[in-house]
Amino acid sequence: MDFHTDRPIYLQIMDFIIQQIVSGKLEPGDKVKAVREMAVELATNPNTVQRALQELEREDILFSKRGLGRFVTEDIEKISDLQHQAVGQVIENFLAEMKKMGWAQEEAKVLLEAYIEREK
Repeated sequence: MDFHTDRPIYLQIMDFIIQQIVSGKLEPGDKVKAVREMAVELATNPNTVQRALQELEREDILFSKRGLGRFVTEDIEKISDLQHQAVGQVIENFLAEMKKMGWAQEEAKVLLEAYIEREK
């Protein structure tokens, strides 16, 4: 994973795990990789991974089972909220980029609809 310097790494790791949940790569009740395994995979410090996982637990996105590890929440409503937040962020970023290029929201909508129609 390539980390950006504009945000703390633990937040980027949290985003990465949330993205896996939102996309369905990690499903409700799935076991999350161990701290050391994830640290090796992401080429980062285990303490940074630990902090990210603790924050996700604090936000009830993950939960721990003593001696077994961490797991994705089984709260479908929580996962649905995460999905809606992710979609909202993508749309917000899209509209911000379109605004930078001089397009109003309504114009961006028309362009997006035209693009979707061409891709069918």
